[in-house]
Parts: sequence; C-alpha cells; structure tokens
Amino acid sequence: MKTFRFQPIVGRIEEIVSAVLAAEEITACKKEEYAIHLVCEEIIANIVSYAYPDGMEGYLFVQIDKEGTCLTLEFRDGGVPFDPLQKGESDITLPLEKREIGGLGIFLTKKMMDSVVYERVNDENVLTLKKRINDEK
Repeated sequence: MKTFRFQPIVGRIEEIVSAVLAAEEITACKKEEYAIHLVCEEIIANIVSYAYPDGMEGYLFVQIDKEGTCLTLEFRDGGVPFDPLQKGESDITLPLEKREIGGLGIFLTKKMMDSVVYERVNDENVLTLKKRINDEK
C-alpha cells in the first residue's frame, strides 16, 4: 500500500499526477494503464481546481492499494463537500456545442472503473475507485 499527502496543492496538478502514477501498485497494471492514468488525472485536476475556495490552502491524500486482482485508489480532501456522483449523466449523444460544461470526467471515471463510491467522512470528501486488474503479461 502506498499513501501520499500533498499540501499545498494549488498549481501542482502535473506533479501530483506524476507522483501517483509512478507508484509501483499502478505501474504494475500495464493493461489498465490508460484507464488509470485518465481517471487519476481527472480526479486530481478536479480536486486541485475546485475543492478549496480561492486563497484556502488545501491538501490531498491519495492511498493506493493493490491486492490480488483489485486496485483501489482513495482520494481524500478537506475541501467543500462535493459528491461527484450526484451530477447528472453527461449526454454524449448531443453535439459538442449543445453539451453542458462539466460532468464528462466523472462519466468516464464511472465507465472505466468497476466501482466508484463517494462518502463524506470527518469533514472530508472521500472518493474510492476500484478496478479489476488483469495480471497476465
């Protein structure tokens, strides 16, 4: 299991994504690399960009666990309460110019992961993602 704590997080999206994706638990998941990379980038960018009001120093914990054929990613922040799963589904059938801004990232996350769960625990947003891993080379 690998645990990261990032503080402050403002302006550090690329650094945080790179650190998380370099974790051994993730680099071992070659066949799922694209999905994991996309989802981590989306979740981290949203937390850094929107979790904390302007001027507020924020933090982000990321815990990564690979047990057997299951990879678990937990993202925890102390930002404003926000359940991304409550956002309505993006209508991907609409032309781009008619789509609402936002929501596509969580749509992709739900499609690419096997489980996506949000909880508000001890004044923190906790988003837990699970992905079945194919360990065959």
